[in-house]
Amino acid sequence: MEQVITSMADALLVTSNSGKIKKVNRAAQKLFGFEEKELINQPISLIIDDEQILIQAIYKNFYLKRNYQNIEVVCRTKTREKLLIAFSCSVIPKKTEGLEDIVYIGRDITAWQRREQRTSAQYSITRILSESQSIKQGIPQILQSICQNLGWDLGELWTPSQYIGTSVQGNSLNAVLRCVEIWSSRLVSVREFKAITWQATYTPGVGLPGRIWIGRLPLWIKDITVDGDKRRSLPAAEAGLHTAFGFPILDDSEILGVMVFFSRDLLPKDKDLLQMMGSIGSQIAQFIKRKQAEDALVESEERYRDLFENANDLIQSVNPSGRFLYVNRAWRETLGYSEAEIVNMSIFDIIHPEFKQSSLQRFYRVLSGEKFGQIITIFVTKDGQTIFLEGNINCKFVEGHPVAIRGIFRDVTQRVAVEEALRYQQKETERLLLNILPVTIFREVKEQLDSIAEDFTDVTVLFADIVGLSEIAASMSAIQLLNLLNPIFSVFDRLTERYSLERIRTINNAYLVVGGLPTRRQNRAEAIALMALDMQTAIALFNTENNQNFSIRIGIHSSSVVAGVIDPNKFTNELCKDTVDIASCIESQGIAGKIQVTENTYKCLCDEFVFEKRGEIEIKGKGKITTYLLIGQKK
Repeated sequence: MEQVITSMADALLVTSNSGKIKKVNRAAQKLFGFEEKELINQPISLIIDDEQILIQAIYKNFYLKRNYQNIEVVCRTKTREKLLIAFSCSVIPKKTEGLEDIVYIGRDITAWQRREQRTSAQYSITRILSESQSIKQGIPQILQSICQNLGWDLGELWTPSQYIGTSVQGNSLNAVLRCVEIWSSRLVSVREFKAITWQATYTPGVGLPGRIWIGRLPLWIKDITVDGDKRRSLPAAEAGLHTAFGFPILDDSEILGVMVFFSRDLLPKDKDLLQMMGSIGSQIAQFIKRKQAEDALVESEERYRDLFENANDLIQSVNPSGRFLYVNRAWRETLGYSEAEIVNMSIFDIIHPEFKQSSLQRFYRVLSGEKFGQIITIFVTKDGQTIFLEGNINCKFVEGHPVAIRGIFRDVTQRVAVEEALRYQQKETERLLLNILPVTIFREVKEQLDSIAEDFTDVTVLFADIVGLSEIAASMSAIQLLNLLNPIFSVFDRLTERYSLERIRTINNAYLVVGGLPTRRQNRAEAIALMALDMQTAIALFNTENNQNFSIRIGIHSSSVVAGVIDPNKFTNELCKDTVDIASCIESQGIAGKIQVTENTYKCLCDEFVFEKRGEIEIKGKGKITTYLLIGQKK
C-alpha cells in the first residue's frame, strides 16, 4: 500500500479531523514545493487558502455516508504561487468518535483553468469589440473583462493624448503617457494608488507603461513593489499589489496606447498569456482605427449634408431605378415637393415631357460609366412651372455596380429667358429693318456696319483663365470644384462692380469682362487694366490663404463695335464677338501669371501704364499681331 501511495501521480494528504497534516506523498511534496518534514504536523491552511471549504464539505457529507468529489480549492505553494486544485475527500472512521482522519487526493487543474479563462476572455473581448458603439464605451469594458476573466485586480489604460485614438508614428521619444482609464475589483483597496496613478506621467522607457511604449512588446513584472518604479512602488505595496503585466495597443508601427494590469498575487511569468495579450492589443488597435474611420465618415457626411442643405444649388441623388435617395433644401423649395412626396417619386416624374426621351438615354449612358460635362435639363415644378437647370451628373459605383446617380444643378431659368428675349429682339430689329429698307440696301448696311465710324463705340474686353484648373477639376467632384471656384469668382465679381464693368459670363474656369458698353460708356480700357492687376493680387492672396498654387492668364483687346444702330438698352454681346475672340486668343497664347494685351489696348494705355513688348503672335483669320505685357500703373 505504501508503494502505491508513493507512486501516485495525484497529490495525497492525510490530516486529522482538526486539520493537522499527518501524511503526504511525493506528488504532494512536488506539487506544493515542500519537503515532507516541512508539512508533517503543520495545519492544512499552510497550503490551502480556505480550509473551511473542505472541512464543511467533508462533515456535511460524512453523515450522508459518501465521499465528496472534485472540490475546487485555491492552494499556495511554498513560494506562495497560487494553484487551483480539485480535491476528492473522504473520512476514515475510527472506533472513537472525533478521532477520524481525512484523506485528500488532489489534482492540479491550474493549467486547465487558465485555458478556460483565456478562452472566456478572448470571447468576451471579441464580443465587446464587435458590439461597442464607440471607443469610450468599449475600452472600460475591455479592462473589466480582462480583470474578471483572468483573475486580475486592477487594469489601466495609458495614452499620450487626452484619450486613446491619436496614433504616434515610429519611436516617439517625446510622448508623455497619462492614465486615462482605470478599472479595479471591489476586493482590493486601491484608493490612494489610483489617486497617485491619475496624477502620474511617464516618458518612454520610464516605468512599466513607458517601457512597454518604447519596447512595443508585452512585459511581465513579477513584483512591482521592488521593480524600481519610484512613483508607484510604495503605493502598490500599501495596496497589496505585486505582479503586473502590460501590452501595447499596436497596429504595425502605429502605437495608440498601453494597457497595464495588477494582481495581489506573486505570479510567475506567463508567456502564453503575454502572447495572447499581444494579439488582443492588435485587435483593440484595429477596433480603434475602424471606429476612427467610422467617426470621420459620419463627421464628413454630416459636414457635407450641412453644406448641401445650405447650398443654393439644387442637389439630388437617385438610385439606378431613378427613385430619389436624397434632395437638398434648395431642390425642395424650388420644385415645391415635400419630403413625404419625394419618397414615392422618380426623377422621370419631374422631367419636362419634351426632355424625357433624351434624359432617359443619358441616364442609361451614365449608369454604364460614360462621363458627361455640363448638361442642360428641364424640370417641372409641383405647380406646373418649367425650370431650366444647368449642371453636372455622375454615377457612384460600388464593386463595379452603379448605386447612385448624383447631380448638382443651378437654376438658369432667368438667364434662359433673358437670352431668349435678346434673340427675339435681334430678330425683331432685323425684321423692322427689312420692312423699312429694300432688301439690297439692308444687306449693304449689314455688310458695311463695321466701317461706319460714327456708329461705333470703343470697347475693351478682358478674357481670364485659371491655368491648369481643367486638369485639377477632372479629379474633383462637382461640389468640390464649386467650393474651390466660388471664392475666386466672387472676388472677381466684386472687382467688376468696383470698376463699373460688365461681366458677360463665366465659362468653366474662364472669366469674361467688357468695358465701354453703351450702358456703361464711361468705363473703358483704364478700368479693365486696373481690374486685371487687381485679379493678379486676388489670386496671390487666395493661394496664400488656401495653400494653393494657382496662376491666372489674362488677355485684353480693345476695338470698336456697332452701337448706334440699336437701342443701347438692348445691346447684345454678339455685336462684340470679334473683339471677344481676339481677347480669347490673346489670353490662350499668353504667359501664366501675366497680362497680355494687343497693340490697340497698348495705344490706349501707354501714357498711364507700364508695358513690356512681347512680340508677334498668330491669330487665326487675323494674321500676326503685336502684343505687349502689362506690368503696372505708372506712378
